[in-house]
Amino acid sequence: MPVGHTSAPPSASLRRRNFIAWSRRYVLTLVLADGLIGAAAAVVPSRFSNSLDGEFALVAVLAILGAIAWPTSISLARGYVRNRVGVGSEELRAVPRAGVALVVAGAFPAGLLGQQTLLTLVVVGVPFAVLLSTSIRYFARKALHRRQRTGFDVRHVVVVGSSRAVRELTDRLNREKQCGMKVVGACLPSHEVGDVSDFGIPVLGDLSSVARIVRRLDCDAVAVTSDDSTRDTYLRKLAWSLEGTGVEMLVDPGLVEVAGPRMHIRPLMGAPLLHIEQPHFSGWRRVIKRGSDLVITSLGLVLISPVILVIALLIKLQDGGPILFRQKRVGRDGEEFWMYKFRSMVIDAEARKAALMAHNEGKGGLFKLTEDPRITPLGKFLRDFSLDELPQLFNVLNGSMSLVGPRPHLANEIAQMPSEATRRALVTPGLTGLWQVSGRSDLEGDEAVRLDLRYVENWTFTLDILILWKTASAVLAKRGAR
Repeated sequence: MPVGHTSAPPSASLRRRNFIAWSRRYVLTLVLADGLIGAAAAVVPSRFSNSLDGEFALVAVLAILGAIAWPTSISLARGYVRNRVGVGSEELRAVPRAGVALVVAGAFPAGLLGQQTLLTLVVVGVPFAVLLSTSIRYFARKALHRRQRTGFDVRHVVVVGSSRAVRELTDRLNREKQCGMKVVGACLPSHEVGDVSDFGIPVLGDLSSVARIVRRLDCDAVAVTSDDSTRDTYLRKLAWSLEGTGVEMLVDPGLVEVAGPRMHIRPLMGAPLLHIEQPHFSGWRRVIKRGSDLVITSLGLVLISPVILVIALLIKLQDGGPILFRQKRVGRDGEEFWMYKFRSMVIDAEARKAALMAHNEGKGGLFKLTEDPRITPLGKFLRDFSLDELPQLFNVLNGSMSLVGPRPHLANEIAQMPSEATRRALVTPGLTGLWQVSGRSDLEGDEAVRLDLRYVENWTFTLDILILWKTASAVLAKRGAR
């Protein structure tokens, strides 16, 4: 379609308004699964209750009540909202909220009335249900994301705003596949409609024709950018024009690297303002992070100590060289520290690096070579599964690194990065991070720095847990191993 052309007929795939259909199927599947889980959560603990032994009719009633009560609790916690399907954490967080509410609603009266059997069912059954329902949602979301990456079960979106802002938002939506949104076209200010070239997506019309276009294409959502062309009364008028269509209106605040937990709506004389909290790098949050690092790392070292010993022996037998490779990296507050790895290269690897710089594939100050001739066969295996990084657990113990954080870089690499990259030094570097779960060394240098800064600006303990969880699948799939 030529840029600026607004009358070309949409393809058949764009006419399929399928968000309502597939999101309903998704939610219905969750409701049925939660019903079965609620029944199981009521029945399983009852089998260990002497007072319910042989009371099959009563157990059946409890199963029916569980099958009704558990999905109802999740529904009240807004766990089945269709526009949250597959996006964000609210869909998952609704489950523990429902569990807490059910425990309070059941355990408190049971304790007051001395109903030990009911108390046991609630205290044992609810955590069981929370664990299973959360797991079901995790795997359902993974399956949904796989389909969305192939173009199925996505929301068709029209992006609205100036050409520059539309390009930026479209690039972000295309990059973040897990958002499940497919940009089908753009609406620009009338003076820009005929002036853009090589836009990459169809220009469907101007800002005044958005409502007509989304009806014609049967789209699921409109994404409005934050710029001069969409200010003043435009958002209000657009919302009016979309009333009754079932089309969702999304507004980009223009704050690309600021996550939801730092954003709060503040009313001011009737006009809402978006309040952005400052990031926190110290205090009790840092204490909790350090404490969790010590506990998890200590337990992990005890469990994998046989693996570490075997790897060390194999490296020594390989060529008689040193087992560990150590290198100075830049850590918190810009202080350098010795980072340890299992040696995965030949003994004189550092001396041979200068000769390979002409073939460097990395960007943003990073050195990367897909087929590095210095890597030994054993080293390649260790890198494929990130086993070469196991000695960094000792860096975590001594406090120079954390389990999760920005990638620790060499001083000369940081010198070649943009000035804002120095903010990475506000937190302790990590053994894994957002760069690891988003592609590992497959990422370009600038993209890796962007993800590091996103982590620094938006750190939460929940984010650390999520990254550790995703790191395991990234390592097992050998994505971007370096």
